[in-house]
Amino acid sequence: MVDVVLLERVEHLGQMGQVVKVKPGYARNFLLPQRKALRATKENMAQFETQRVQLEATNLRLKGEAEQVATKLEGLTFVVLRQAGETGQLYGSVTGRDVADAISEAGFTVERRQVSLESPIKTLGLHPVKVRLHPEVAILVTANIAQSADEAEAQAKGLSTKPDDMADEAAEDELVDEAIADEEAVTE
Repeated sequence: MVDVVLLERVEHLGQMGQVVKVKPGYARNFLLPQRKALRATKENMAQFETQRVQLEATNLRLKGEAEQVATKLEGLTFVVLRQAGETGQLYGSVTGRDVADAISEAGFTVERRQVSLESPIKTLGLHPVKVRLHPEVAILVTANIAQSADEAEAQAKGLSTKPDDMADEAAEDELVDEAIADEEAVTE
């Protein structure tokens, strides 16, 4: 285990300024290259203390910017078009990169690593997706996975787009139309 001092909040690890023990590979391959931490030596601790005020001010500014973007982005729905089988199972899957691309096409700057999916999306429909804009700011957006723009619109309105359900709805509509026609014929 290696001691590092965190230069920013790291989820599931700690807050800025904390000295934490991590595995050497995690420090070497992620925390140090991403400039999220420094090795906890006396020199680095002294350097951190001299830069602490500046780091906190930078963190507050970035957090404020992230909160502004979060107010615009939260609750929005982004459409991702994919091919799928009759049961709604996708041919392939939708990943964080696909969702990040859809958000970017809508005019927001989001990187793939900011989109958090527990597992790839493999079915059509509306799926909640967590977007982490800053270590302290996370929001939920909706990924509308559909085969066409018309289907995405129907899903957004809450209408079923499954072939079986659509056939049932069409049959019900037909029965209603027949009943209205019969009623009109009787009244004439």
